[in-house]
Amino acid sequence: MANKEPYILLTEYQNLYKFKYNKTPQINKYREKWAMQDVIDSVGFDRAYEILKYYFKTSKNGHPLMFFYNNFDSSSSIESCIQ
Repeated sequence: MANKEPYILLTEYQNLYKFKYNKTPQINKYREKWAMQDVIDSVGFDRAYEILKYYFKTSKNGHPLMFFYNNFDSSSSIESCIQ
């Protein structure tokens, strides 16, 4: 069975984006699943989900997915210090 976790996080990204910006982002889930799987492999699914939710609490303009991929580890460190 295929791993659905990257798709779950990508759908959550779309939902958070839509809630914040009132429009759905256009992403290629098949292409993006590989980068999201790397995030999951690094920190685990539950932690990746929490970091993704935290990302949308930051003031980053536009909340680009590529920025999330490149900085999720620093977001994780900052978010754990806040809690």
